[in-house]
Amino acid sequence: MLTPSRIPTSIDATLSLLQAQGYVADRALATVLFLALRMKRPLLLEGEAGTGKTEIAKVLSMGLGRRLIRLQCYEGLDLASAVYEWNYAGQMMAIRLAEAGGVAGDRERLESDLFSERYLVKRPLLQALEPQEGGAPILLIDELDRTDEAFEAFLLEVLADAQVTIPELGTIKAAEPPIVILTSNRTREIHDALKRRCLYHWVGYPDAARELAILKSRAPQAPAKLAKQVVAFVQAIRKEELFKAPGVAETLDWASALVELDAVALDPAIVSDTLGALLKYQDDIQAMQGSKVGELLDQAKQAARG
Repeated sequence: MLTPSRIPTSIDATLSLLQAQGYVADRALATVLFLALRMKRPLLLEGEAGTGKTEIAKVLSMGLGRRLIRLQCYEGLDLASAVYEWNYAGQMMAIRLAEAGGVAGDRERLESDLFSERYLVKRPLLQALEPQEGGAPILLIDELDRTDEAFEAFLLEVLADAQVTIPELGTIKAAEPPIVILTSNRTREIHDALKRRCLYHWVGYPDAARELAILKSRAPQAPAKLAKQVVAFVQAIRKEELFKAPGVAETLDWASALVELDAVALDPAIVSDTLGALLKYQDDIQAMQGSKVGELLDQAKQAARG
């Protein structure tokens, strides 16, 4: 059960809140998150996949003791999936029961009953506007760039005024606006009108020191020597021409895979055999085979010793 907590009163307190949940953030991220919480503004996080954008909403939910409501975006997302729809089967049953009971003639009363909250199916955006035990929820609108501009335009009302309009019921406004985190992998540009309503932060790949801290926090079972070499290798491979550079999520997956294989250090054979945990495209894996693995591994070992 979540235990409600107060909104941080400083940047340092925000850093501590994230760290308490195992999220190693830099000060720039903690600053913009602190401002979003204090100013009650939505926060748009952009960056490559696997850099920890979604995780921020999750750790906020745990750290603040608030319910997490997630809207996973995809191409073709519509209001019925994001906001609300009517329970048409229930409405049809009510109509038939009214006809059987001889009260179908009271059309006005029947219509009022059919389009009431009794038959309203609430989706994530509408759920986020409802009062919640422990305070306003965390609303995660994940991978917004997968939707189209029409859906973005609808979001303007939600983000600007914390409300949605349902034609049959009217406008539903939140008594306390949700804490909104939007993420984008930047497969397309988000419209300026939506960006203006948000604070913004680019979540990039961490430097070696922070990535090592993340690895120690999230995969403490990895031997110290192996952890340093894994981070150094990932840092080196990101500089190569790849279709998709590995994110922090892949670093953690790879380290966990190596631990399962009882590895205590990297060698060319184990790197080649486990690249599928780090790279997700065959062309990238193929490009890193053979002498390239040895070259990057030498760089990584030298960096890990430094």
